[in-house]
Amino acid sequence: MGNPPVHETLLRFRDDEPHDEPAVTLDAFLDGQTNANAVRLESGDDARALLPHLGQLALIEVAFPGYRDGRGYSAARILREGGYDGELRAAGDVLVDQLPLMRRCGFDSFAPQAEIDIDTLRRSLARYDTHYQAAADGAVPIWKLRHG
Repeated sequence: MGNPPVHETLLRFRDDEPHDEPAVTLDAFLDGQTNANAVRLESGDDARALLPHLGQLALIEVAFPGYRDGRGYSAARILREGGYDGELRAAGDVLVDQLPLMRRCGFDSFAPQAEIDIDTLRRSLARYDTHYQAAADGAVPIWKLRHG
């Protein structure tokens, strides 16, 4: 038999310890709860509001209420390009086929609400070894490798 499915489990691609403090909402953080070091962004929140505070945050959790809502991808890229190097977690309706793209945008941990088969995840993450565009993960695009 294969590996058991992953369900309501934290998938992490980091070497440090997982952050376990509950995340506060962006509004609560900006309205004075600035001693928090974990913030949750909902799909309509503007990630740029966190840019002045990135150094004090250990975890930013980005909500994916539905797999069709791609605003979290933009939030991740904004945060990584803004210099955030802490844990960036995608939470909610996170599907196995989206994980490689989420990783490219800067997510390094995941809290999926549905089961993810670990063998399928491994195959999905190993599927592509080259990329056509630049992203937050720093991988060199294939066109640049070919043409310098």
